[in-house]
Amino acid sequence: MFDIIKAIILGIVEGITEFLPISSTGHLVLVDEFIKMEQSRAFVDMFNVVIQLGAIMAVVVIYFNKLNPWASQKNSLEKKQTWTLWKKVIVAVIPSMIVGLPLNDWMDSHLMNWLVVSVALIFYGILFIVIENHNAHVQPKVADLNALSYKTAIIIGLFQVLSLIPGTSRSGSTILGGIMVGTSRYVAAEFSFFLAIPTMFGASLLKLYKYFSHGGSLAGLQGIILAVGVIVSFVVAYVSIRFLLNYIKTKDFKIFGWYRIVLGIVVIGYFLIFH
Repeated sequence: MFDIIKAIILGIVEGITEFLPISSTGHLVLVDEFIKMEQSRAFVDMFNVVIQLGAIMAVVVIYFNKLNPWASQKNSLEKKQTWTLWKKVIVAVIPSMIVGLPLNDWMDSHLMNWLVVSVALIFYGILFIVIENHNAHVQPKVADLNALSYKTAIIIGLFQVLSLIPGTSRSGSTILGGIMVGTSRYVAAEFSFFLAIPTMFGASLLKLYKYFSHGGSLAGLQGIILAVGVIVSFVVAYVSIRFLLNYIKTKDFKIFGWYRIVLGIVVIGYFLIFH
């Protein structure tokens, strides 16, 4: 029963952090240091990845009509633009697949720890502040998602590769990449959301395959624990996405940069003092 409560807490953390540029994986790694489930390490590692499906489904629900090329209310041009958007998303996800698949096991073994997360939080927090200060008076070249070129999509996809390091933030790296190559914050955020769909579905299916192929199962309450985590992350992510889209209409990302820096410093201080 206590593990169900912990699943709710982790689902809330995942839902808040998946699309805000503050690293969901990093936060889950840190929270796991303090809130440990009474489950096998293999199940917990699988749980922390698969609950991201709930957050991704929030994107699908919010943007269903925009992402649906068969929507009856769309004219032929709009349907063509939707197919083109999907092609750009698929092209952009290829770099992280090429790098991430062969290195997945190594990264799980060597990078999933508080030190890597803390350093990444601080580094990219500083980068967010620097980039936002630099672009304070720069007009974006791409203010419409349909104007996003394949070249720009691929560059954003290359930035997503950086997020393979926990603490970097998948949304943070892709949004930063988009802003650096001239997209508006809104376009960068939306494309980051869409890029998450194949990325996180693929990562979740890979993690499930590895879990079950190595003898894992959903024994006892594990199925309920996983379902609770997914559902909670969906609900919270839905609210989080709505908040972020409204927030960036009038504000920049510097507050998230400062949050990352402070959190990273606090975590390093905590582990140096108490461990």
